Amino acid sequence: MRASRLVNVLLLLQTRSRMTAAELAAELEVSVRTIYRDVEALAEAGVPIYAERGPHGGVRLVDGYRTRLTGLTAEEAEAVFLSGLPGPAAELGLGTVVAAARLKVMAALPPDMRARAARISERFHLDAPGWFQPTEELPHLEVLAAAVWGNHQVRIIYRRGERGGIVDREIDPLGLVLKGGVWYLVAQAATNVRTYRVSRILEVEVLEDRFERPDDFDLADHWHRSTSAYEQGAERLEVTARMAPDRVEWFTSFAGSRAMETATQGPDPEDAERTRVTITFDWADDAIAAAIRMGEHVEVLSPDWLRRSVLDSATAIVARYAEGSVAARPA
Repeated sequence: MRASRLVNVLLLLQTRSRMTAAELAAELEVSVRTIYRDVEALAEAGVPIYAERGPHGGVRLVDGYRTRLTGLTAEEAEAVFLSGLPGPAAELGLGTVVAAARLKVMAALPPDMRARAARISERFHLDAPGWFQPTEELPHLEVLAAAVWGNHQVRIIYRRGERGGIVDREIDPLGLVLKGGVWYLVAQAATNVRTYRVSRILEVEVLEDRFERPDDFDLADHWHRSTSAYEQGAERLEVTARMAPDRVEWFTSFAGSRAMETATQGPDPEDAERTRVTITFDWADDAIAAAIRMGEHVEVLSPDWLRRSVLDSATAIVARYAEGSVAARPA
């Protein structure tokens, strides 16, 4: 495992003032080229290491550099490596910092604890997003993270949803939350604390003014209370549709396992060969996507606005692919 080898390079250099790349390669049973790649990786992770070529050259650490850590139990060391999420950390612009911290912790551990901690990374991997969820474009996430750290006010241009329009806001960014693979910004706008989906932020301008963070604001507590209130009070979308019996499970799967448990179905009174299903969607966009993806295999009966949305989308698709359309003409 490369992480373990990087730690071994670091430990060897801490015990000797200088080693040549060839000596390190022989010690670790790898090629000299691999050693130079490892030196570059350590430098990128923030370790003060450098390589000098020539007869008196070699690989060195800056004089006096040591990694020490005291009071950490084996279980705590394992927890450190289990808690790391390199993907989200990189999205926040902290990927290098996290890599450096993990490397330094690993190097400072006694050999037996180091082996146990390394096994965590080998055996457990955390992947936050759900299946078949495309990665959202987040061009402003790093800027927002910096504003959160520095208590800088920001001005955002925000798309409120498919039917919500675009708004211009000056806000105090209080924190960022990753839930289900989706990033959210929690911010104070005037006297209210609101939540913004980061992928819907179209523009960000960091303002010179700083804000004072409320002394009694706790991000984790606020998020727990606000999401619980939303889930209890949100008006979910009830959709009725008819389809062939063998398509019911596919259609209901778009609404999620919780909705599948409460879905009702029975013979359609207008078509004996089809089944009528009533199911609740948490999000209107999910209902639209489900109806469009199933195409001719499903007919939405209600609500009326969803029928119109499907019809408008189907009409636009036909126009796009019809013979004689701009997209169909040869270049």
